[in-house]
Amino acid sequence: MSDPHQEGTPAGTSPADVDRRAALAEVLGKEVWPADRDALLARAQESNAEDRVLADLRRLPEGQTFDNVQDVARALGIGTEQQRF
Repeated sequence: MSDPHQEGTPAGTSPADVDRRAALAEVLGKEVWPADRDALLARAQESNAEDRVLADLRRLPEGQTFDNVQDVARALGIGTEQQRF
């Protein structure tokens, strides 16, 4: 039986990581993928993203294509859920 008081955030992911990833997902949407840093920044600016989201996106490496928010989070060092197999 699982512990009903168990934290809802997966191991390796803090609540702040979840918030950062959610903010990225909200601003970027589903239609932008796959995309590179410049396309993601442009989309975020069009969506009037908060400064912290824009700052995160500016930290992404140039020349890399990202398939989803999870890829972006990984590149930024934001904790992510473990991959399910």
